[in-house]
Amino acid sequence: MKILVCITHVPDTTSKINFTDNNTKFDTTGVQFIIGPYDDYALARAIELKDAIAGTTVTVLNVGPADTEPTLRKGLAIGADDAIRVNAEPTDSFFVASQIAAIAKETPYDLILMGRESIDYNSGVVHGIVAELLGIPSISPVMKLDLEGTKAKLAREIEGGKEYLEVSLPFVAGCQEPIAEWKIPNMRGIMSARTKPLKVVEPKAADSGVKLQKFELPPPKGSVKMIPADNVPELVNLLKNEAKVL
Repeated sequence: MKILVCITHVPDTTSKINFTDNNTKFDTTGVQFIIGPYDDYALARAIELKDAIAGTTVTVLNVGPADTEPTLRKGLAIGADDAIRVNAEPTDSFFVASQIAAIAKETPYDLILMGRESIDYNSGVVHGIVAELLGIPSISPVMKLDLEGTKAKLAREIEGGKEYLEVSLPFVAGCQEPIAEWKIPNMRGIMSARTKPLKVVEPKAADSGVKLQKFELPPPKGSVKMIPADNVPELVNLLKNEAKVL
């Protein structure tokens, strides 16, 4: 079995976000990058399947410039067998999905896993576009994934509960917790990751028609007004006339 895990190279959630060039580019100064948390769940489940099913291989893929390679190496340290980097800026969801689909067309995979969304743009549509380009099913957000031969049994979150599905391979899954527990690379994994193959490929032409205009930070939080606990009329007045939530 061949599993492809698509991972994102995203700022740590504690990073301070700033922009440069008239708010058209993300300022990476002092920012620490990590594997997207939802992608980490997908990778962890792929490694569990690899350990459980003999002959399974796991490939990690990222669309990004050379500075994303440490993130790919971490995926190798966690247990992936090889890595692919598409040498391009991940400009938008369609472009990224097109690159993933192009790789999967050249080397068919039985299962394509990724996070349900990245934590930088949070579009949550890449898995669906990849599946559409490949003509296979897409399911998200997947909370449980078990394989039985050429079929998979899944559980995904829906409004008000869970939905249980059965799907034939191949398919694309957008993953989230609790599909698996995050894996921390050990020293042996870190050392072996240095010699595992990391292939760099040039991107395929893909025009999504999306043009970035600018980024905007959310407005700063307003000041807090303290209302005495016994002054209920004033509290109601402020909620109704100032906050406008009543």
